[in-house]
Amino acid sequence: MRTTVGIIGAGPAGLLLARLLHRAGIASVVLESRDRAYVEQRQRAGILEQGTVDVLRAAGAGERMDREGLRHDGIELRFDRRRHRVDFPALTGGRSVTVYAQTEVCKDLIALQLKEGGPLLFEAEALAVEGAGSDRPRIPFRHQGREDVLECDYVVGCDGFWGVSRQAFPAGTSRVFERSYPYAWLGVLADVPPSHDELVYARHERGFALLSMRSPAVSRLYLQVPAGTDAGAWSDEEIWDELERRFETDDGWRLERGPLTQKSVTPMRSFVHEPMRHGRLFLAGDAAHIVPPTGAKGLNLAVGDVVTLARALVREKETGSPDLLDAYSATCLRRIWQAERFSYDMTTLLHRAPDATAFDVRLQRARLERIASSRAAETDLAEAYTGLPLG
Repeated sequence: MRTTVGIIGAGPAGLLLARLLHRAGIASVVLESRDRAYVEQRQRAGILEQGTVDVLRAAGAGERMDREGLRHDGIELRFDRRRHRVDFPALTGGRSVTVYAQTEVCKDLIALQLKEGGPLLFEAEALAVEGAGSDRPRIPFRHQGREDVLECDYVVGCDGFWGVSRQAFPAGTSRVFERSYPYAWLGVLADVPPSHDELVYARHERGFALLSMRSPAVSRLYLQVPAGTDAGAWSDEEIWDELERRFETDDGWRLERGPLTQKSVTPMRSFVHEPMRHGRLFLAGDAAHIVPPTGAKGLNLAVGDVVTLARALVREKETGSPDLLDAYSATCLRRIWQAERFSYDMTTLLHRAPDATAFDVRLQRARLERIASSRAAETDLAEAYTGLPLG
């Protein structure tokens, strides 16, 4: 099998890249190790930055998002039983975010790829990336019990943290930067309308809590818990009681309860692999970087990567110039490190560290007070949350 761009992984990064390349007349093949049902059901991110929304619309993948997604013009910060709303459009010149689950983004892009795009092979496990330093890289893969090889001009690894793409970088050519956090998120889905019409980020002495949503009828909520927590160790009643404590305010706001349909624990880590290119192999999304979910950056960073790469591949096709391909890693990493900075700031601003001192607690309060009282500090948060320019 032969193509121009071999894409490993059918998450949002791989699928969007395939879509962008198709519209530019560049052939691709997408290899995904899981089956279609798994890809369309795995729960991940739910907040789309303004730039991500714009890209999906421009790619012809925004119709259902515009119909079913929930535009949010702000978030609410809670601390010391008080509420402070951050107004995004007023601080950013009109930008906002949209609540639309990653599962739905993947469904939309899969449908378009199968209808209009190049081959998308499910249950096709990439076994390695060979010859990345040559002008004819290869991807040996297993599909339907048979082994085959995909020959490409370029390989793009969108196969996540545990995929094979990053392993193809020769020893000594990479640097890894990472941080693990001593806490995690216990996340639940609840069949109950959200108790607030925008996301609520709460800092409490017992730990962080987040009120989010998947639709007008389904709430998504999170609790800070110790790293390694077993989700099954928490009863439904214990979860609701703890959420009530952490969201409590002095103005009579109430948290509505409902049946919990899913529980899971998400570990917290920061990770960056540099560079994001070796020869004709390019990394995108979680294969190259991971952020703690506090800043809602993971999916949006992946979109930034593939927009940058698609633009570079189109330029090479139209002009023969590799200049944007050569700049790919540096271009992406500038945006990635700003998102890492923001995600780290949000995480340390709102979570209670197990070893926090009285000084640390006072600093957190001072940082929150600064955001609540300074337009400049509020603007910095709003600009980063709604998204830095793509590419």
